[in-house]
Amino acid sequence: MDWDKLRIFHAVADAGSLTHAGDKLNLSQSAVSRQIRALEESLHSTLFHRHARGLILTEQGELLFDATKAMTKRLDAAAARIRDSEEEVFGDLRVTTTFGFGTLWLAPRLAKLYEKYPDLKIDLMLEERVLDLPMREADVAIRMKEPSQADLIRKRLMQVTMGLYASRNYLDRNGTPESAEDIADHRLICQNESAAQVGASAQLVRHLLTFSPQSLLTVNNYFGVLQGVLNDLGIGVLPSYVTEDFPDLVPVLPETATADVPVFLAYPEELRHSKRIAAFRDFVQDEIISHRKQLREMGKI
Repeated sequence: MDWDKLRIFHAVADAGSLTHAGDKLNLSQSAVSRQIRALEESLHSTLFHRHARGLILTEQGELLFDATKAMTKRLDAAAARIRDSEEEVFGDLRVTTTFGFGTLWLAPRLAKLYEKYPDLKIDLMLEERVLDLPMREADVAIRMKEPSQADLIRKRLMQVTMGLYASRNYLDRNGTPESAEDIADHRLICQNESAAQVGASAQLVRHLLTFSPQSLLTVNNYFGVLQGVLNDLGIGVLPSYVTEDFPDLVPVLPETATADVPVFLAYPEELRHSKRIAAFRDFVQDEIISHRKQLREMGKI
């Protein structure tokens, strides 16, 4: 099968238009059309339904597009490995993690990584959905659950707990609960039950809701929960990695905190020797060690 024709097919399928694909490839629309017709003839299949608004893949076209997407990702991975220098750290690094961890723990610390490696280009993808690392949807992931995908290198970074926290102002005005039953007299701030979240957090929220909180504020990520707590709206369910960076938050009913939840860093086996991955992995580990040391010196752990 002609690689050049496959490259053109992939661009057309991705753009949904001969014209847009031609612009991207610096080819005329007629040249692109000829290549697609030639590919269809060689495969004895129609790859696109053509209509006034553009092109739609046929079933056969969908099968081929899936294959070219996989090829493209593999080629990108190979190119990234080739670009990795023996001495330097540079180039693109796609990092995926949850919205809460990315905004509240990782992003505030990235200045140190850029200071050390100014030529690194990080694409931070914050999603609760677990991206497919072997298929190169991302280069490295940080997750609150051990990844189950095959062909991954996994590193346990730390462990967190989910617990209840409030601002001092809120507790001064509304009192401090002495038992879980007292949640009935307070506003609970938490992720809504339908939001993708750590299982331990969901279980804690379900338990607390059995006590019928006086009022409820649900948000679909921990950043929103934190903002509600900091602005004295109520008692929030938050992960410990958040509250360690906000020392003014007060733990509430510490006995309700969940068991430890492991945090893992993972990346594809094929990127084992990537200098970019190694730099990011070492940076995250060093930040965790430094932060833990600081907490010990303050007598907090």
